[in-house]
Amino acid sequence: MHQEPIIEAQNLGVRFTVGRRRKARLREMFIHRGKRTVQQADDFWPLRNLSFQIQPGEAVGVIGSNGTGKSTLLRLIAGVLLPDEGRVIRQGKVAPLIALSAGFSGDLTGRENVHLVASLHGMSRQTMKAKFDEIVAFAEVEDHIDTPVRHYSSGMKVRLGFSVISQLEHPILLVDEALAVGDKRFKKKCYKVIRSLLDEGRTLVLVSHSERDLTRFCTRGLYLNRGELQVDGTVEEALAAYQHVEDQKVPV
Repeated sequence: MHQEPIIEAQNLGVRFTVGRRRKARLREMFIHRGKRTVQQADDFWPLRNLSFQIQPGEAVGVIGSNGTGKSTLLRLIAGVLLPDEGRVIRQGKVAPLIALSAGFSGDLTGRENVHLVASLHGMSRQTMKAKFDEIVAFAEVEDHIDTPVRHYSSGMKVRLGFSVISQLEHPILLVDEALAVGDKRFKKKCYKVIRSLLDEGRTLVLVSHSERDLTRFCTRGLYLNRGELQVDGTVEEALAAYQHVEDQKVPV
């Protein structure tokens, strides 16, 4: 029986407009009142012509150097960014472990932020009540839960964000460098959570520069270079292609 993909990208592309200054032509200097430079808008495509399918329960690593569109791809899958070309089809809700502390309000307490973020991601009040103590204990912020978040350290905010999002019962888990933060002990706790979610049959899309994390969780890799999909294969094949390209950049 053919299984429908849980995520499908069809000729996906997103365009950003960037401004740059250049010397003005004589006619333009008259129009712009003698200014010798004018602002010019250029189109930049961080991703283009991207097509792939991810099946339910797969763990896929997105690999590439900085600026190759990895985080942009996760934002497109999450639905917080709309494509300029093509489309993303998702069969299920997304639990985004992306910019973990970005959704917090500094003026609200940790308790209030937990309820706010959980409700924004669709967690019911009843479920929130049942999981609240577990969320706070995992984040290790029991002594500060009624303190405004603006007084939290960056590590406390990240721990609390991870704890809330990882409790969502959504089938798709998006992780963008979330495992690169925190101390060694907390990372081990995060690894256990992600492994348990995978064992439950969740689908994982992981962006990371850590070869260890990618091979720990992922069996498949998507290697992006200059905004295009270069390799769709095993995570080892994708990492090898990425390393080969990076090695070419090193001057002899």
